[in-house]
Amino acid sequence: MPAGIPVEPSATHRAPGAPSAYGGALAMLATLFFMWGFITVINGTLLPHLRSVMVLSYSQTTLIESVWFIAYFVASIPSAKIIERIGYKKSLVTGLIVMAVGALMMIPASMYLSYAIVLAAMFVIASGITLLQVAANPYVAVIGPADSASSRLNLVQAFNSMGTTFAPLFGAYLILGRSVSGTTEGGAATLSMEQRLIDAQTVQLPYLIVAGVLVVLAIVIARFNLPAMGNATSRHSREERKGHSLWQHRNLVFGVPAIAIYLIAEIGVGNLFVNFVSQPDIGNLTHEQAGHYLFLLWGGMMVGRFIGAYLMRSVAPETVLAWAAALAFVVMMITSFAHGSIALWSLISVGLFHSIMFPTIFTLGIKGLGPLTEEGSGLLIMAIAGGALVYFQGQFADAYGLQTSFLIPAVCELYVLFYALWGCKTREALPAEA
Repeated sequence: MPAGIPVEPSATHRAPGAPSAYGGALAMLATLFFMWGFITVINGTLLPHLRSVMVLSYSQTTLIESVWFIAYFVASIPSAKIIERIGYKKSLVTGLIVMAVGALMMIPASMYLSYAIVLAAMFVIASGITLLQVAANPYVAVIGPADSASSRLNLVQAFNSMGTTFAPLFGAYLILGRSVSGTTEGGAATLSMEQRLIDAQTVQLPYLIVAGVLVVLAIVIARFNLPAMGNATSRHSREERKGHSLWQHRNLVFGVPAIAIYLIAEIGVGNLFVNFVSQPDIGNLTHEQAGHYLFLLWGGMMVGRFIGAYLMRSVAPETVLAWAAALAFVVMMITSFAHGSIALWSLISVGLFHSIMFPTIFTLGIKGLGPLTEEGSGLLIMAIAGGALVYFQGQFADAYGLQTSFLIPAVCELYVLFYALWGCKTREALPAEA
């Protein structure tokens, strides 16, 4: 799978004076991580809102998020081609503009209560984020020594979590807090069509603001002097890759499904959180109030990534990942069977344990790939499409109950634990420079 961005985590790829030369670039990338985290998690408040105003089932609601992650699968290869053709900086600008277009599509979607336009808007926004993801994650991994790649990516991903932390407050205030469905206990079971149309239009201002910020950020990036990565930005030749196979690397072979399966757990928890904690036997909250608790879930991910970045300076990444997966399994089982505040707080706490999973699996997955790192990184980014499978949790919730559906994320945590204990072990690392 081609990718036109440097992905080999090697200190040899740093230009002279790398720490200072790339400090500004990392800060700018942290801003991008923040923004795509922010716009992704707005879905956590958007989806329960759309479920009320459009009268959607859990399956239809989670299909919206599934379309979001299908975009990762569809847009990943075209994104790599775009980066290869127009370069790193122009690709970032393009991705931001595509996201802004998708955000603006939410305006006609709200005006006509169009489920189809909502699906199209989510696909467009996610396609723009895919372009950013394909470039930014590997870029962060190569700046600095290989043994600190997990710590570095966890640190920058913490800014992604900062965006996910503030997004629920933004959505709860501007979407749920300004609608009848969002301020009525139980979410509003009997809204008139006129009220549904009025409530639907509360999404217009938030997405106008998001589109405006994305355009401004695109302009800033276009004018920013991002450092080139020199020879590291060129693809390895066929001769350099001859005799090597991705399938000989256990850490990548098991890492691709690890990313996909982890995303099922993270997205399932985030998207069904508001509906779950609003239930009378859990939190008995309005959707607006539940949105404030969602802030704590994503805030835990932000805190966890800062803690993880610090711990991985002295503790092996796979050890930290194993503990996180084990504890995530425990709290998901509690969520599936407990009631009241115990179930509510156990679900909130899983954010802390989910925090380090994506960046740690990513860096463990590309470890030791040498000249194959480009292709391996591309496969890991495509695996983000696994989040689309959250649709099946929605079907499970419709059939067996919302609380019982959280057994699916619990099973996902067990696979991540397997990966940390055995699947991520490298057999024979290839040299970074072929």
